[in-house]
Amino acid sequence: MKTSGSAGSALAGLLVLVAAESCRPAPPDDRAFEQVQARGEVAMGVNQYTSTHRFEPLADGGMISPQRDPLDSAGVALIRSHMRSIAASFERGDFTVPGFVHAREVPGTALMAAHRSDIEYSVDTLLGGARLRLQTSEPGAVAAIHEFLAFQRHDHRAGGAEPR
Repeated sequence: MKTSGSAGSALAGLLVLVAAESCRPAPPDDRAFEQVQARGEVAMGVNQYTSTHRFEPLADGGMISPQRDPLDSAGVALIRSHMRSIAASFERGDFTVPGFVHAREVPGTALMAAHRSDIEYSVDTLLGGARLRLQTSEPGAVAAIHEFLAFQRHDHRAGGAEPR
């Protein structure tokens, strides 16, 4: 199809505009997300884009549930190992892994560390991954866990719900 002069110029201008738009760098928040995903892959050992993460607050704490294709047995094993390691670190009040992944202190972790003797951590296997349960009867620790999970949901652009 042949275009007339002004229509052809308009089309050429539109193509230049589309090309210029596609060459723009990602907005800062997208680069930040990409960096979180990259550091998360280093920490967990699996591609974060091919894994799902849920951060669910509960009345007595919450749950973290990363999963991936159950047929990726090596990736599933890495997730399960990572969650056991995270549980052990959190029990000691050590939140360096979330700090590394997010490149800053993660909200809620200072209080979670202060309440480490009040919080129980347990890991269960899930199809394609694992679930880390954070459980306490201490109201201050519950609030800290909820703050931690809300930050995680936002920064990972992940699933989860409001406290139940």
